[in-house]
Amino acid sequence: MKFLLLIFFSLFINHNATTQTYFQKLQSDYEHAGNDTARVFALCELGDYYTWLKPDSALVYVNRAIDLSEKIKFTIGKYLGLRVMCFAAIANGNYPKALEIAFRKLRVLEQYKGFKDPVSWTVSHDIGILYRVMGNVDGAMAKMRESMAILENLDRLHVTPLKQVEFDRFGPYGSIGQLYLFMKRPDSALWYVQKAYHICSEGKDRRRLPLSAAVLGNAYEATGDFKKAENYYRIGIEESRQFNTLYFQTRLYNNLAGLLKKEGKVDSCIYFAHFALQLAQKNKYGDYASSACAILASVYDEKHEGDSELKYTRIMLAAKDTIFSQAKMQQFTLQVFDEQQRQQEIRAEKDRYRQQMKSYILFGAIGVFLLLSLILYVNNQNKRRANVLLQSQKAEIDKQRTKAEVALQELRSTQAQLIQSEKMASLGELTAGIAHEIQNPLNFVNNFSEVNKELVEELKSELRAGNTQSAIEIADDIKENEQKINHHGKRADAIVKGMLQHSRISSGQKELTDINALCDEYLRLSYHGLRAKDKTFNAAVESDLDQAIGKINTVPQDIGRVILNLISNAFYAVSEKGKLQAASLPAGQAGYKPQVIVRTRKLRDKVEIKVADNGNGIPKNIVDKVFQPFFTTKPTGEGTGLGLSLAYDIIKAHGGEIKVETIEGEGSEFIIQLPVL
Repeated sequence: MKFLLLIFFSLFINHNATTQTYFQKLQSDYEHAGNDTARVFALCELGDYYTWLKPDSALVYVNRAIDLSEKIKFTIGKYLGLRVMCFAAIANGNYPKALEIAFRKLRVLEQYKGFKDPVSWTVSHDIGILYRVMGNVDGAMAKMRESMAILENLDRLHVTPLKQVEFDRFGPYGSIGQLYLFMKRPDSALWYVQKAYHICSEGKDRRRLPLSAAVLGNAYEATGDFKKAENYYRIGIEESRQFNTLYFQTRLYNNLAGLLKKEGKVDSCIYFAHFALQLAQKNKYGDYASSACAILASVYDEKHEGDSELKYTRIMLAAKDTIFSQAKMQQFTLQVFDEQQRQQEIRAEKDRYRQQMKSYILFGAIGVFLLLSLILYVNNQNKRRANVLLQSQKAEIDKQRTKAEVALQELRSTQAQLIQSEKMASLGELTAGIAHEIQNPLNFVNNFSEVNKELVEELKSELRAGNTQSAIEIADDIKENEQKINHHGKRADAIVKGMLQHSRISSGQKELTDINALCDEYLRLSYHGLRAKDKTFNAAVESDLDQAIGKINTVPQDIGRVILNLISNAFYAVSEKGKLQAASLPAGQAGYKPQVIVRTRKLRDKVEIKVADNGNGIPKNIVDKVFQPFFTTKPTGEGTGLGLSLAYDIIKAHGGEIKVETIEGEGSEFIIQLPVL
């Protein structure tokens, strides 16, 4: 480890000198630019330098480049500025924003009347990158092959791309290689990433060599050649220091840590993963922070260090939620859908134009034909018009049907993602409560274990002294403590199993379920979960559970989600009312007392579950909408509007009923009735 630190210290010294020299060159290029066009290019170069170091600083330069380009009507400069802005958004993990900018520069290029081939290939390339990181493998592959085809055509025509995009020529090959890695085809991936690395290493500008080295290392790692993989990871780290590309450097440290874990070098793995996490957190690289935490959580899991594993798992989940939140996923999908519609409209306009040109030619031919035979012209004209109309109607019908099918498919996909997000959100709401609940049995286990250690020492002393009776009494105490340890251990096990039961994907199979146990468990966990987020929150929590219910035949994961959602909504309602009351009353004056009650009752052939609160209630004008999908009264970002909709569907699927009784300003009561059989 000391040897590794010495190497990286020496590299750090060289890196600072090299980085300063390179940055000074970029500044000098800008300061000595001979005209506005050269200044735009220099500003874009400075923006690109900061993109992989400090993305927010990159925006300062590219905004100046875009403003200057608009002033001098330099379209290519505006395009290049938007491209740097797009990559800055990627570095910040804001993929919907990056996609918005990518489509914006596509529209800029569409309006460009000059020779656009030197940069046109980058449009497909950049959109393909965003499709890849968001998991759209087919879309990404299509875009990368489209970009590669344009590049190969440029080579055949001996057209040289602009210097500002020349260093990205390796991109389509590297991205296709990464897609093949995702598809578990490492041999195919290796061919493409070797090609990408060759282009990078042979080019005049080596700024993207760290990224290419990382991808090549990934390919060798996938084929099992760990030695070559580690070699390219270290080459990439050294190259990233040359140009101060911290974003690529963070990825390479993550790659190296993951490889060292596979090789069983745990200490080195932890060192580099921590290093990557520090860089990611410092520079707000959420995707790489998530990767580093995933590695650390896995290592600490294998080392049976539960606290450390939980710590890094939480950081990983928080980082993922920041990047791939439900709102961002929906925003990304809608942008793709809007762009597809726009492209369809463009193609339709081109088709109409071609059809119009055909019509003009046809009319000209008919005009000549009229000179030969007026009667034949009339007959043929009628037939042609009928055919054109029929074809036009058929084409329009086909187009509308295709658009409807695509929209329906994308809507179903988005709906499935939102439903899964809602289910995972309910698991997240349980986490804090579970942590509080599981701490008590763990404290008992730890305390009784410590007591037993002392009793064992006393037992040894008594046995050495020959005090048999005292030894027997101590042994009885140890036995009693062990029984308590066993009891609380089973309690902790039950809590964990309950969490796993909630998070497990529903099989749809019904089984005998203790409804009272579900209500009691989720009532406590939901309350402690809210307390963990707001220490000032207190509420009177009551449960009135009819023991005559016994067990009924349900899908426990689904019914559990319904109960948890209703209880969580109740606590949210009383919490919001409490905050409003506290703000309106003088300091120290007693006021509103939050209360949540859960009741169960056996009604002949049905079981009734009631969740009541004394919150603000639901206004009459919206009470009929609460079970509609995407309807919510919560502020933006705090609710999806799917909770009660999913609850309604689940209860209906069980042959039951769900309804709400509410008085505005006084509270609400949700009532579920499930059949016993």
